[in-house]
Amino acid sequence: MSLSAVIAVNRFGYGAKAGELEQAKQDPKSFLINQLQPISFNQDLPNSHQLLRQLAQYHQEKKQAKKLRKKTSNQAPLSFKKIMPFFRASYTELCADSIHQTISSSNSMMWRLLDFFSNHFSVSAQGPMMTTLAPTLEREAIAPYLLGSFSDMLVAVVHHPAMLKYLNNEQSFGPNSKAGKKGKGLNENLAREILELHTLGVNSGYTQEDVIELAKGISGWSIAKPSIDDKNGFYYRKRGHEPGLRRLLNKIYTEKGEAQGIAMLRSLAMEPKTAEHVCYKLARHFIADEPSRVLVKRLSERWLATQGNLQQVVLSLIDSPESWAPISQKFKSPREHLISTYRGLSLSVNKPRKLISMLTTLGQQPFKANSPKGYGDNELSWNGANALLVRIDWSVNVVHRKRNIEVKLLIPQLFGQQISERSYLEISRAESRENALVLLLMSRDFLRR
Repeated sequence: MSLSAVIAVNRFGYGAKAGELEQAKQDPKSFLINQLQPISFNQDLPNSHQLLRQLAQYHQEKKQAKKLRKKTSNQAPLSFKKIMPFFRASYTELCADSIHQTISSSNSMMWRLLDFFSNHFSVSAQGPMMTTLAPTLEREAIAPYLLGSFSDMLVAVVHHPAMLKYLNNEQSFGPNSKAGKKGKGLNENLAREILELHTLGVNSGYTQEDVIELAKGISGWSIAKPSIDDKNGFYYRKRGHEPGLRRLLNKIYTEKGEAQGIAMLRSLAMEPKTAEHVCYKLARHFIADEPSRVLVKRLSERWLATQGNLQQVVLSLIDSPESWAPISQKFKSPREHLISTYRGLSLSVNKPRKLISMLTTLGQQPFKANSPKGYGDNELSWNGANALLVRIDWSVNVVHRKRNIEVKLLIPQLFGQQISERSYLEISRAESRENALVLLLMSRDFLRR
């Protein structure tokens, strides 16, 4: 088995399933290119519009319950009690679906891309509304654009209720708008993170005036209130948009209304600094914690030459010699470790909800990063003594479910002949089959990609 085939399934994807290395060995690059196909989710699960309607009903029930408690007793009506957990249930189902689809996928590189951009546009599930909405952002505003333009993805993300709520833009009104003149204020949170995290990057030369101008450009971008606005999802509140032209990065935007913010976002998506920032993060995610400048420059040039076409950037990444270096430089995050374990050991997912509790134990619960920066994407973030102890305990529990695996037969499925001599000797000299399997899951060869 060629080293390139092992790299293709492990470095770019989520680890080998049974028979996957065989598929990759003939032409590893073509194997990856063929994986660039749209991904899909369980369509039976609710979307953000349905969840927002349910959330509105929840708030109405809650309001009525409070009134009844005052009039009768301290007990809430039964119907209110029943609806309370829906946001937690939908969060679990949506998150578990993404992990389950990744485990069973035959194009896991696309799911890795989804996870990368989902973390790039990180939102946190805190409180009923964000717990409800957070998992829908990647499904509705990121996944459809993974093979398209970053500009479209950026506009879709900033329009999405999850991002508007998370960074408080649904209550942002221009100081000279009708709403602003009645005391409603401008909120800069989303504009600041767009510049610092989503596009240009920190220390890229933008000023506080640029933050304010972008905040004014997207002022009035809000979320509909179903009981008042008679609709769901994104809602442009004209009375909250700051009138007049905008100046961002010394460029004038004369568009009016919602179109002004869209024009500013599309322009930001094509800034050279944005190309460099996102391409650096892509190279860091797939290849190395400190990717070479040559690689980042090559990807950035492809970005600018193709108007930020993400498929073309990924093709350039696949074609780059740095991507096929023989040394595994990336330490797997808990999510990567869990998914690659399930794929490698052919573990069944009888209760997808348990995947969430496992990731919680391992320290990477979906949509629970403690800041808009998302989870860390380098070895320092995950390779600590306590974190490894937790992974060992988790691996032992997993192995109890697969005691009948013959490890010596599993090694070629996962690594071909590319496992290091040290790992092979440690595994093969283990006192029991179970110990051997734990040693494999915690070996340098499996923990890195």
